[in-house]
Amino acid sequence: MRGHGENDTDAALLRAVADGDASALAALYERHAGWLHARLTRRCADAEVVREVVQDTFVTVWRSAGGHGGGEAGGWLWTIAARRLVDARRAQERVARVETAPASRPVPSRSVRSVRSVESVESAEERVLAGLEFGDVGTALGRISPELREVLRATVVDGLTTREAARLLGIPEGTVKTRAMRARAELRAALAQLNPGPLHPRPAGGPA
Repeated sequence: MRGHGENDTDAALLRAVADGDASALAALYERHAGWLHARLTRRCADAEVVREVVQDTFVTVWRSAGGHGGGEAGGWLWTIAARRLVDARRAQERVARVETAPASRPVPSRSVRSVRSVESVESAEERVLAGLEFGDVGTALGRISPELREVLRATVVDGLTTREAARLLGIPEGTVKTRAMRARAELRAALAQLNPGPLHPRPAGGPA
C-alpha cells in the first residue's frame, strides 16, 4: 500500500479502496468528510446522529467502492449519506412510535415507514430550494438550467463553500462561481417574465 495525497483523483482512491487500501479510504475521508458533515448538519441538528451518518457513509464506501462508476465521488457520497440520514431518522421515529403508540395500535411496516420518510425528506428539500412551494420563486427556479439549480442547491440551500460545492458537483471552483452568477441572472429574468413591472408592461389592447 502506498501513501495517498491531494494529487490522487477520487476515482483512483476508490479503485484503491476496492483493492483493500485503508490509506486510500483515509484520504477520501480527509477530502470529503468536512463538507459531508456540514451539509448533514443543515438537515439534522443532532450532532451525534450526524457523526454516525458520516462514519456509516465511509463504512459503506469501504464495502462498495468497487461499484462506483469512476470520476468524482462527491455525488455518490452524498447519495449514500442522505440515505443513511433517512435510515437514522426512520430508526428514531420507530423508537418514538413504539414508546408512544397504544399496545393495540399496529406499527407501520418498515417498507411503508421508509417510503414515507424518504418522501418527507425529499419534499422538504424541494420546498426549501423553491422558497415558496407554489409561488413565483418556485416557478422561476423550475425554469433555470438544471446545472445552475445544482449550484444554487449546494451554495444557497446547503450553505457549502465554493470549494465544498466544487467537490460535491465534480466541477472546478471557477465554474461554481460562474454558474452561481448565471443562476442569479436567469432567476431574475424568470421572475421578471412572471411579474412584469412598470418597465416591462404586458401588451395592452384588444378588441374595441
